[in-house]
Amino acid sequence: MKLARRKFLRWLGGAAALPAFSCTALAQSYPARPARILSGFPPGGISDTYARLIAQWLSMQLGQQFIVENRPGAGGNLAAEAVAKAAPDGYTLLLATSADAWNATLYQNLNFNIVRDFVPVGTISRGAGLLVVNPTVPVNSVPELIAYAKEHPGKLTVASAGIGSLPHMFWELFHGKTGVNMLHVPYRGAGPAVVDLLAGHVQVYFGSFAAAIEQVRAGKLRALAVTTATRAPALPDVPAMAEYLPGFEASVYVGIAAPRGTPSGIVDKLNRTMSAALADATIKRRIAELGDTPLSLSPAEFTKLVAAETDKWAQVIRAAGVRAE
Repeated sequence: MKLARRKFLRWLGGAAALPAFSCTALAQSYPARPARILSGFPPGGISDTYARLIAQWLSMQLGQQFIVENRPGAGGNLAAEAVAKAAPDGYTLLLATSADAWNATLYQNLNFNIVRDFVPVGTISRGAGLLVVNPTVPVNSVPELIAYAKEHPGKLTVASAGIGSLPHMFWELFHGKTGVNMLHVPYRGAGPAVVDLLAGHVQVYFGSFAAAIEQVRAGKLRALAVTTATRAPALPDVPAMAEYLPGFEASVYVGIAAPRGTPSGIVDKLNRTMSAALADATIKRRIAELGDTPLSLSPAEFTKLVAAETDKWAQVIRAAGVRAE
């Protein structure tokens, strides 16, 4: 009896070790074939730039091609849904951005849940926005803009790249904290919005650094604030919004996520490789050129960030009564 019991316990211990062994074996052999990174935005934009930047690094470091596949539509939801439904084997990944966090509330009846159906793998960058005005607007600071808008309600127009875009979300956060009255003018993308801003057809814009920084440096737009809690190294003389509105923080993250159930060994391997990229001088310089800051988080830290951002933007969107078109 004792001999049989010892054999059973040895078998039980071996069986318990199998999942860990399988996970380790999967991680060691991963990737064994090309993998895809789905981006929910068109080629040429900043999201696409980041997707290709990290795909090139992963390809070089892991010995298999990581191919960027653009699936624009529904504010990035088409790509997210495709990844949520993909096999959890590490071969279909999502370029995850802050848009996923606010889409969770903006869009009704999504077929996936950004918190429940994904494993956050690792982050690439975090970026501020820029509050800019056409130089014809007679203000030089955020307090002056607030005062002018309140003295001339409805006179100023604030452009965005569309309902649910970064400029729109940042404007709604600003509007909620200040109560200023401006006419929101949504465009079909950042390009047309910035063109009309430069022409003076609209006066105010919350843009990404990539969309606005060169125009600011050229004197074609006036920067009033960066939208993060602290000043941005790329424009150190431009105040942070929090200097005028305590607690104001609006930034965007970019990272990689995988379908729920992806083995932890694969997630950790990808995270380590991404962290190495963010320590590389060339990668850091490229992120700085885009006006952003490298952001290296563990999967657990990234999970907390996604949950916090989803909750934060849900409150802003519900307060503003915004719904995706």
